[in-house]
Amino acid sequence: MLDIPVPDHPATLADWLAHAERLHPQAIDMGLDRVQAVARRMALVIPCPVITVAGTNGKGSTCAMLESVYGQAGYRTGLYTSPHLVHFEERCRIDGRPVDAADLVPAMAEVEQARRGQGADQPEISLTYFEFTTLAILRTLARAGVDVVILEVGLGGRLDAVNIIDTDCAVITCIALDHMALLGPDREAIGREKAGIMRTGRPVVVSDPMPPQSVLDRALEVGADLWRLGLDFHFAGDQQQWGWATHPNRGGRRYAGLAYPALRGANQLVNASGVLAAVEALRPRLPVTAQAVRTGLAMVELPGRFQIVPGNPTLVLDVAHNPHSVAALAENLDAMGFYPGTHAVFGAMADKDLSAMVERVAPLIDHWYLTDLPLPRALPARELSGVVVAATEGRSGQPSRVAGCFPDPRAALAAAVAAADPADRIVVFGSFHTVGGVLQDGVPRLAAKHLKG
Repeated sequence: MLDIPVPDHPATLADWLAHAERLHPQAIDMGLDRVQAVARRMALVIPCPVITVAGTNGKGSTCAMLESVYGQAGYRTGLYTSPHLVHFEERCRIDGRPVDAADLVPAMAEVEQARRGQGADQPEISLTYFEFTTLAILRTLARAGVDVVILEVGLGGRLDAVNIIDTDCAVITCIALDHMALLGPDREAIGREKAGIMRTGRPVVVSDPMPPQSVLDRALEVGADLWRLGLDFHFAGDQQQWGWATHPNRGGRRYAGLAYPALRGANQLVNASGVLAAVEALRPRLPVTAQAVRTGLAMVELPGRFQIVPGNPTLVLDVAHNPHSVAALAENLDAMGFYPGTHAVFGAMADKDLSAMVERVAPLIDHWYLTDLPLPRALPARELSGVVVAATEGRSGQPSRVAGCFPDPRAALAAAVAAADPADRIVVFGSFHTVGGVLQDGVPRLAAKHLKG
């Protein structure tokens, strides 16, 4: 680390994060030139194999499964994921645990020093909050002595800050319509951006069952080693177990009689299948036993991904925040069995396709509790109410009812609990901030009013 002190350093992680928020006029500024320049000044290098994961949905689950499998195999893991649910430190995990806030402070100081530059030949460089904090976390992981680093792309891929690191294995999960103003108007354009994490001669695992042609074309263009679901590897399962195998030209490895991943939801088999392909592609460098695969998938944890919290009523937490992920949430809710009533705590960003999100899950929702979120991008609950009413009018059966608008997710959840019967369920979804809001004081354990002593 550089030893020359920078004047007026923030003292705590919270101070550094506040400082990072003030450095750039835009929250998102697509491009790698500025962040690459600061990384070069820092001589930033990751000295171990790197797996980079891009996609619209399924990135977080894929990263968590990779972390769990490699951890069970005895490797020391480093993980960068975003956004966080409650605490910023969740974004940087070493050996499966978030780092301490104090451990990120020295790296923040080093990023600031490199950003400011030294001398006339190093002018000051403006970084966004995401770029600044990404560099700090990459530096922290680079110095942690880990055996493998897993990087989740924040937005897109080609121009995302994590793409300054050359990946040893790229994973591209499901591609759907989201962030269209930044990534393009259709799946082909969005896929092209995601495919920017590929590297020549290195494996890229595509776990989307129907990937855009742009992804396949990019793999051919750069000469990446393409592993494609349905061609190079496949999976099958029944109600009790599932299995996975590679094509004979990929070695013909098989896993039979696997327990379902601990992460719930039908879509998790697709994610797990991509994880096993990545593990297989990196086997020459990071050998993994069958037992590590089985145990890793069985023990993986990831809050907020169709997380079911037992109680009276049952609580379901899901960060679904675009039409495709909300459709998966609706499918998973429908498979849970009968509940007399379903209450939804819902808050979302204004730039999402909110009507499509509401329409996909509305047949399963009886009462809506709409919440404000503490971001300028969020749609106020009062305006969200109009979206819900418009999207649910005219559908068959009784229209979903807006029970109220609330200043924050915890207030909305409290109102839902007060109105719910013990046998009901409450689903919290729409944004990381909606789920994170109800987790501020830990995972709630619900007890309906007539069960309280």
